[in-house]
Amino acid sequence: MRKIINATYMTLDGDITNMQDWHFHYFGEEARQAAAAQLSGSDALIMGRKTYEAFADAWPQRAGTDEFADRMNSIQKYVVSSTLRDPAWTNTSVVSGDVVAEVRDLKAGPGGNILQYGFGPVTRLLLDNGLLDELRIWLHPVLSGKAAPSELLYRDGLQTAFTLNGTEVHSTGMVILSYSPRRPAQG
Repeated sequence: MRKIINATYMTLDGDITNMQDWHFHYFGEEARQAAAAQLSGSDALIMGRKTYEAFADAWPQRAGTDEFADRMNSIQKYVVSSTLRDPAWTNTSVVSGDVVAEVRDLKAGPGGNILQYGFGPVTRLLLDNGLLDELRIWLHPVLSGKAAPSELLYRDGLQTAFTLNGTEVHSTGMVILSYSPRRPAQG
């Protein structure tokens, strides 16, 4: 069975959106290698419409500039959206209708890991339905100091407990924390 892995970049105060202000100061060679390994270890991306639109605007313009950009552009992409009809970005399929059932089918199908960037409604849907297998928080050693409530990791929802899988500490002070959601005991 395929695993769905979420990778979320975050500041110490929970900002997951204003990356232009804090992310690149801490994204050194170790982070580049970790990001490349994470992407190359996956054969699909899953995302919501907002992430899709941001990525589809940026990555195709970087085609041919490096292996990471080429991988981003060539990998299979799944967009969870009830309004997107004709995605222009290469290798993109829209997941609509019964999203939970469609994602379960994707997980049960052949292939490698499915990677998701960012934390939003799609992540919460995956968590609430037992579909997210791993959460990787790329914790940056900075307080953003300017995130609005909607730009923080926090979301109303079911309480979810996690088990720590491991940590990776970078010389820039960034730490990648890997967690697996704890599944309720069956009985």
